[in-house]
Amino acid sequence: MTRATLLALLAGAALAGCARDGLSLVDTPPETRWRAVTTDQDRNRLRDWRKAWTTALPAARTADNGVIAREGALFEPDRAMANAMPPAGEYRCRTFKLGAYRPGLQTFAERAPVRCRVGRDGEMPVFAVSEGEQRPSGTLYAETDARVIFLGALELGDETKPFPYSLDRKRDMAGYVERVAVGRWRLVLPYPNFDSQLDVIELVPAG
Repeated sequence: MTRATLLALLAGAALAGCARDGLSLVDTPPETRWRAVTTDQDRNRLRDWRKAWTTALPAARTADNGVIAREGALFEPDRAMANAMPPAGEYRCRTFKLGAYRPGLQTFAERAPVRCRVGRDGEMPVFAVSEGEQRPSGTLYAETDARVIFLGALELGDETKPFPYSLDRKRDMAGYVERVAVGRWRLVLPYPNFDSQLDVIELVPAG
């Protein structure tokens, strides 16, 4: 038996083993469509996510270290578990605002829980907050198993329908979703256009 034949047999056996174990023979490619639609402003936000954490989190700790410590994994910048895409369904969302958008504003604020939802628009998962004065909504792109990209816009006050992404740069929002514990996710929004340097929205299943 030649070496080439032996290698071919070994490769075939490995593929057969994958099939037996129910494993995909082709890696699922990462979701990249968000790169084609995102604005320059939001590319910068997503690129500078760690910078947003390192400036906003110390300011928030100074304002209310008790809440930061109490929430544990929610405020650990590098906390990211597998299965980052939250399943479709109803959620309860709490928004935390860290750092100040400009001098004179609060450096930490916690909003009351509101209703929010993960659903689908055609083939794409979508996220929307349905209560409160500031209501993000947009599309979720499963970039990796541990990170989901969010591109959306902000609905305000008594408005009754969400803005489409990239229509108004002041309303545009970009961030990422991570799973930080069993049944607990967060949407991190670096450098939003209102109030803070970093918004962290906790998602837990409703009920």
